[in-house]
Formats: sequence, C-alpha cells, structure tokens
Amino acid sequence: MIRENIPQPSTQNTEVGTTPVTDPTVDIPFMQRPTCTIKEACKASGMGRTKFYELIKGGELRMISVGRRRLVQVPSLLKFLRIG
Repeated sequence: MIRENIPQPSTQNTEVGTTPVTDPTVDIPFMQRPTCTIKEACKASGMGRTKFYELIKGGELRMISVGRRRLVQVPSLLKFLRIG
C-alpha cells in the first residue's frame, strides 16, 4: 500500500472548535502543577524521601494515591515551604 499526501498530525497548539488543544510535550511550571511525584518534591525542596513520608504521615503534606503511585499535592508542599 502506498501512502501519498497523507497529512501528519500537528504537534503545535491548534484550536478544535472553540477549545484550544495544547501540546502534550510542554511541561507545566512546577508551581502551577496540581501534583508531583515524591522524587520531584524531594528535588524541588531539597528534602529526602524519608522526611517526606514523615510529613505526609503527620498530616503536614497532602498526598493522593493513584494505583500504586503516590503523588504529593503541590499546593500543600508550597504552603509547607511558605512559598504559596
């Protein structure tokens, strides 16, 4: 089968109807993200994993579970660090 002149999907921001479609390869700035992994939170704050789990257990940070993944709620991290 020969494929000729078949348009390729665009990866640029385009609009479908009135709803803008965003490029999935663009990262959201950390402070605007709703959640992050424990690893990302450790890197952003300079704390270790053990301390994060202590803060979560103590109720100082909020976390959600999605399957086996544990995600830190970024607003709670920013509030704990007195940034947001």
